[in-house]
Amino acid sequence: MTKPTIAVITFPGSNDDRDALRAIDSMGGEGVAVWHADPDLRGADGVLLPGGFAYGDYLRTGAIAAFAPVMESVREHAAAGRPVLGVCNGFQILCEAGLLPGALIRNRSLSFVHRRIHVRVETAQTPFTRTAEPGDVLEIPIKHGEGQFVADVATLDRLEQEGHVVFRYCTPLGEVTEEANPNGAMRNIAGVRNEAGNVVGLMPHPEHAVDPDLGPTGGQPLFESLLSSLVGATS
Repeated sequence: MTKPTIAVITFPGSNDDRDALRAIDSMGGEGVAVWHADPDLRGADGVLLPGGFAYGDYLRTGAIAAFAPVMESVREHAAAGRPVLGVCNGFQILCEAGLLPGALIRNRSLSFVHRRIHVRVETAQTPFTRTAEPGDVLEIPIKHGEGQFVADVATLDRLEQEGHVVFRYCTPLGEVTEEANPNGAMRNIAGVRNEAGNVVGLMPHPEHAVDPDLGPTGGQPLFESLLSSLVGATS
């Protein structure tokens, strides 16, 4: 049986691409490195846009990367219903590219945050949460300066009503509180999906939470879900 392949896009300034490739390989998939100027996704089954500071975060986080040559292929991949995951800077890029709603702005504290946090799974209706249960609490690290998710009230209400909120910042017991919100994100939103459910963005870093020797393993369910959803397509 062929391993599912996941293209990890490297932009100038990406710094979590190698960690993402390593996490994919350790979880049983095959990571494929793709350069931002190369529109060829090399037949990958899924796509991951990693964290970092694409193009130095000049102009606005993710704004320049949204116009990279590879993004047209990412859009086509998403339009075909195939899975796309944006992590941290990757989430920002997906929002700037119009593949996800809302925007990510400076943390409410106006300072960079870097620590382990907890998120609650809000829906299993994505390729990245299909093996999880709504209400599951995952411990995953964050590291960002622009992680505050914002949107207008109508968009927020639609995301809630249609089940498009995927992850929400919470306490270790799953309680959604202001104290558990590390960046001021509206309604404690840590991750969202598109209408089809195949495109997901989140601020926490699941690629840093798969090896028990290094810390929490809250990222494992995301990679397990993704790879298991692709097994049938690659066997």
